[in-house]
Amino acid sequence: MSLLKLFKKKKKTVCFTTPSHSQKFCITSKFQQFYKFDISETDTHNPQDALKLAQKNAAQIYGTKQTIFLLNGSTSGVITAVLSCTEKGEKVLIWDNAHSCHKNAIELASAVPIYYSLKKDKNWGIYTQFEPKELEKYLSAENIKAVIVTSPSYEGIISDIPALKSICEKYGVYLIVDEAHGALYPFSESLPQSAVKIADFTVQSLHKTAGGLNSTALLHNNTDIDLSYAFSKISTTSPNYAMLMTIEKNINYLNSTRGKAKIDELIKNIEKLKQNCNNIEFFNSDITKILIKKDGFTGYELSEKLYNLGIEDEITNEKSTMLLCGLGTDKIKLDRLQKVLKKI
Repeated sequence: MSLLKLFKKKKKTVCFTTPSHSQKFCITSKFQQFYKFDISETDTHNPQDALKLAQKNAAQIYGTKQTIFLLNGSTSGVITAVLSCTEKGEKVLIWDNAHSCHKNAIELASAVPIYYSLKKDKNWGIYTQFEPKELEKYLSAENIKAVIVTSPSYEGIISDIPALKSICEKYGVYLIVDEAHGALYPFSESLPQSAVKIADFTVQSLHKTAGGLNSTALLHNNTDIDLSYAFSKISTTSPNYAMLMTIEKNINYLNSTRGKAKIDELIKNIEKLKQNCNNIEFFNSDITKILIKKDGFTGYELSEKLYNLGIEDEITNEKSTMLLCGLGTDKIKLDRLQKVLKKI
């Protein structure tokens, strides 16, 4: 019985257990329904077995050896991966401008960080992909145990994960891919190829583009390493099963005919917007990251102009600004953006 089925069962027992609100006492009335599903960890509910089954089903959907549900974002996935595949004093190759959790993971593992740099596209003000030849340069010179690659970047820049994985295999190095912003990739052929079936470890944030609640994420494992020990070091023994249930439902939706149609609809709507706004220059990358620039404007000026017209972007640099799209980006939202862009 998965988590979804568990929550459908009627609970007739009177529980003298944690959580102490007993699914009835509600301090925050706006979350009254949420309290009802905040179940305990007693044998009456047996949520741990349900969670194991839900994660097993998820691994089958993604085609991985193991998929772990995360409630502390992709950060906890990166840390778990590094703790699992490295030991004290071993070297881990990371981007010098990567998310802070990459360095934090290395510190927690008592490993040694080796930094690589990425070239910058001066016309757009964004970092380019991690070239395979650059990776080989580092692996041939240093005794590296693992490498962490961010793909896609915030702006949707994709690295050649199959090529990077091939080089890692050549040198016996673990490849960890921070695919936090690519949770939709496994479910659409119109989006870039996901690292899920390729890398040793891949981390995805469901809350960034896939419509999940904040902090819900996934860690995919394609090795024979048991992640449970490392994961237990950074995870609570009292997880919120209501949140975990939303992860299972989120995955099932993405993998459904309805979910895939929703992704296709999103892509088509963005394509129409780009066709209709010929006064704006669009970057050609992951289409769900609308990276734009406009002659006569710096990226920051463009961002401010958008904000004054009711549009808030995700990230901005000197040359361009990016608007993040996901399952919650409907046609109404994109039509509003289109009207604003045409005014500029």
